[in-house]
Amino acid sequence: MAGNPRNGRPYRRLCVQQRALGLPCWWCGGTIRYDITGPLAGRHRDAFTLDHAVPLSRGGDLLDPANARSAHRRCNSARGNRTDPQRQPVRASRRW
Repeated sequence: MAGNPRNGRPYRRLCVQQRALGLPCWWCGGTIRYDITGPLAGRHRDAFTLDHAVPLSRGGDLLDPANARSAHRRCNSARGNRTDPQRQPVRASRRW
């Protein structure tokens, strides 16, 4: 039985590389709280998460840097696996 690929070294390396870019959320344009790390990052809505432009459930590549995007946890969750080009990214003027 294979383990979760998100626990593997290649995925963690991609997350570190994406986090180091310090980019705003690709979905809403807001500032991401990169200072939130560890267990709190898994629960905090403004923390960094690695999002995928083409969702994994739609055939996106988990480890492709060209598919990796920085996002707030809340935006990543709200987006789900939508791929409607008119709905992404949401305009930066949208406020939560």
